[in-house]
Amino acid sequence: KQWYQRRVRGDDVADGGARHLADCVTALKEECPSLLIEVLSPDFRGDLAAVETLATSGLNVFAHNVETVNRLQRFVRDPRANYIQSMSVLVRAKEATDGVLTKTSLMLGLGETDDEILETLHDLRANGVDVVTFGQYMQPTVRHLKVKEYVTPEKFAEWQRIGDEMGFAYVASGPLVRSSYKAGELYIKNILKKRSARNEA
Repeated sequence: KQWYQRRVRGDDVADGGARHLADCVTALKEECPSLLIEVLSPDFRGDLAAVETLATSGLNVFAHNVETVNRLQRFVRDPRANYIQSMSVLVRAKEATDGVLTKTSLMLGLGETDDEILETLHDLRANGVDVVTFGQYMQPTVRHLKVKEYVTPEKFAEWQRIGDEMGFAYVASGPLVRSSYKAGELYIKNILKKRSARNEA
């Protein structure tokens, strides 16, 4: 069994909702210790203590989405978010506790170049990120950025191959892939089981 959780809003509390999320994870684990829990985390505005609170709650997969390449961050994301801040969140989650998988997602079709995507992938690997997903950006409303490119399935397959060759534990890449994509669920379960067995040995 697997549980996927994300924060809706938490700006009205000092820690951005980190303690509430962590308490939810802990309660779920107490009821069902074998439950695999993935949480899609905000960046908590760079509050790394809040990141640690959530990362050490007992979850199995700490997900935080970088969303796009460095150059496009200010056009795509909330002004309070940025590339370096998101990378620091993923790093702190990895450092906070052994055995947690870190995961992120990139949207393609926003005007990014191949070199920029490669640079992002290198940064993610250097920061210990285990799982990456690629999906097609779709304009949700007329007020949002327009789609610059509809990336071909062949190009998505190329990014899958490149990610695999770079050493990510799992890569999901396709036009309809989203950050909560479950095609890799079984693979991620196997990774976690192997890590758990190794730690117990």
